[in-house]
Amino acid sequence: MALTPGDAVRLEMTKWGDQPHWEMDAVYLGRDEAGDWLGFPTGTRMARPGVDLTTSNDQVCLVPAASAMGHAWLATFHGPGGTVWTYVDMTTVPRWHGRTVRAVDLDLDVVKGLDEVTYVDDQDEFDEHRVESGYPREIVDLAMATRDLILIAVRDGLAPFDGQSARWLEELNHCRGL
Repeated sequence: MALTPGDAVRLEMTKWGDQPHWEMDAVYLGRDEAGDWLGFPTGTRMARPGVDLTTSNDQVCLVPAASAMGHAWLATFHGPGGTVWTYVDMTTVPRWHGRTVRAVDLDLDVVKGLDEVTYVDDQDEFDEHRVESGYPREIVDLAMATRDLILIAVRDGLAPFDGQSARWLEELNHCRGL
């Protein structure tokens, strides 16, 4: 299915074992060499079991191209007013199903805070869940290898973590007519 900028799309993430996790509507912003870009304008509802929130800042999400490093991740870049600059979920390889992107969240995250410090978050959750939920060895290896690649890329400002998300935050404003 061909998408054009401004199309309504959806992001659905589950936890291992098809357990519900984050779901949210988005706007399709476009595609470049890094992958497909989705926009979450201020006021977007994001929900998961036990949590229902509305965003207080603009955010864009990169669904990485198959050629991207590891490509088993989803990166969210926050505009001003967010609690972090970059938040990257290690996932199964995200797949498009019509107008919906689906992936399994594997707990591990790489975060670049407002203080510009980059760190791995939820390693303990990953270690616990991989045993409790019986993650297959290839999934464990994929998540850990991807975490290592993404940590270096975010920390060192390598593409697509080199500021190119600013273009897509502007595109989000354009799609809203601002």
